[in-house]
Amino acid sequence: MSAALKQRARIARVRRLQHNMAASSAAEAAGQLRHLEVSRERLARMRGELNPAQGTTSGAWLSAASELATRLDAARLGLSGSIEAARKVAAAREQARLQARKSQESAEKLEQAAARAAAEATENRMKNRTLRGRRAARPERDG
Repeated sequence: MSAALKQRARIARVRRLQHNMAASSAAEAAGQLRHLEVSRERLARMRGELNPAQGTTSGAWLSAASELATRLDAARLGLSGSIEAARKVAAAREQARLQARKSQESAEKLEQAAARAAAEATENRMKNRTLRGRRAARPERDG
């Protein structure tokens, strides 16, 4: 294996690792975003379930339900900033993953080209040796 081929193979391995790390980071950011969105939906659902039961309801229950509804709304609205920030992080990490993937593909193409060049060089050396061997085996003619 030639030095160039070894170097290209090493670069391809590094690029694969970089892509895997970027993909993991992007998946983690997307998971965090999903978690925040699910939390917001859960808070909205809990808020919607705070309806009084049919019939008479005490003022204390209404007051407690109102307080709880206010807190749930505040928590849900407070998540908006976190969700927006998580979206930006997820988008940036996905962009980094795509860039790492392009670098990986480029490195793999260079590795394949180096492997083809090494194979061609080996084949040419073998042909040259075979031709030299045939010339040496031919008897010289005196003319």
